[in-house]
Amino acid sequence: MTQLHDLTALEQGELIATGKLSPVELTDHYLERIDRLNASLGAYITVTPELARGQAAEAEAAVRDRDGAPLSPLHGVPVPVKDLNFVAGVRATQGSAASAEQIAVVDDHIVTKLRRAGTVLLGKTNTPEFGLPCYTENQVAPPARTPWDLEYSAGGSSGGAAAAVAAGLAPLAQGSDGGGSIRIPASVCGLFGIKPSRGRVSSGPTLYDISGLSTNGPIARTVADAAALLDVLSGPMPGDCYTAPALGPGETFASFAQREPASLRVAVLTAPPVPGLTVHQDCIDATESAAELLASLGHRTEPLELPADDTLRRVFEQVWAVMATQQPVADESLLMPLTRYLREEGRQVSGPDFATALYTFRAVGALVAGLQEEYDVILTPTLAQPPALIGALRDDEDPSQEFDNLSAFTPFTPLYNATGQPSVSLPLHWNEAGLPIGVMLGGRYGDEATLISLSAQLERMRPWAHRKPALW
Repeated sequence: MTQLHDLTALEQGELIATGKLSPVELTDHYLERIDRLNASLGAYITVTPELARGQAAEAEAAVRDRDGAPLSPLHGVPVPVKDLNFVAGVRATQGSAASAEQIAVVDDHIVTKLRRAGTVLLGKTNTPEFGLPCYTENQVAPPARTPWDLEYSAGGSSGGAAAAVAAGLAPLAQGSDGGGSIRIPASVCGLFGIKPSRGRVSSGPTLYDISGLSTNGPIARTVADAAALLDVLSGPMPGDCYTAPALGPGETFASFAQREPASLRVAVLTAPPVPGLTVHQDCIDATESAAELLASLGHRTEPLELPADDTLRRVFEQVWAVMATQQPVADESLLMPLTRYLREEGRQVSGPDFATALYTFRAVGALVAGLQEEYDVILTPTLAQPPALIGALRDDEDPSQEFDNLSAFTPFTPLYNATGQPSVSLPLHWNEAGLPIGVMLGGRYGDEATLISLSAQLERMRPWAHRKPALW
């Protein structure tokens, strides 16, 4: 029998808009599932039942009293917020014992937009300390686990968001991505995730990333749901450092999920752009299978090889370390070893070195933009390895080695954070162990629309939303 969490977010929104589904009933359904399953999944750090029920009641009243006025397609639909982001009056741990009792005093711009769209906040999803590693293990909550096998990590840093969506504890979720933090958990949890173009979604008013690496974006079970949430989150806000090109008048990202893409030129890259790394055969198989599917749909695929160069990884580590110092911390003894290590490293980076690293990002962006004069889309594995066991990537005794472990696990995703280009992770493949293996598409700056159309085409040909973990 179909349950409410079997419905897509857009299906839920349509039923709410037509008065066939109560937002209060839907919210209670998810709160019950969170109460029952969250302890084993580690999806949420903070649950906000009173706020959620209040917002759901307001959404229900708005449907009743709208007098024909249009509603957002996600009106009344629950959308949790990652605990790196601020919701006024709600605890914001940022995954750290050092800020475990922090209460946000303002809304992030994304929260303002979610409120305007009439969505419902179920709570704050789990994240590692300050979002620094690509797993979600911290000192304030249980680790976030992929529901496909609870021995394995949900990835990071949006691991709680992905665990919630993959296990039916939310229909879709907001995440953020500074080095792969939407795409990594989407890959290991069997979901679709979008890292938008730099400037597409505002990171203000208090969490601006001056490096330009980080952005907010959607994690969802379907391409259409993710596109609808991107519509909600997108658009400039006062004080933004960057602004991505707007869609044409009357256009929405959701509309591109209903359109067939043109015949595209697709470069296929399976070798990591970092020397000395090996890509697991599962990840190569997933990418080659996706390339074959693309070719069968009339797209022109060509193998691509890039010279392995450690420069980007090296300067990324410098910038990542400097950004780690930007979190105000009263008592650094409360921090995890990797965070302390990165903050110490960041304080050693000189001003000229930081400027050179940022210049390198811009130079790489120009090189990739030139490459994409020849190719519309670049296909790669999302990760170099299958999902990792809980604790497998950590090395509390040697945080330097841990950072190397993280870099080896995810050598493909940071490229698009450095260049500012959009990229998506698609769940087109599961390995013999029953674990999802994502593939990644990267597009031209400002052209999320092509990635959404192409992803939706692949989804129609090889649907994935019917796949559900055992605890679903």
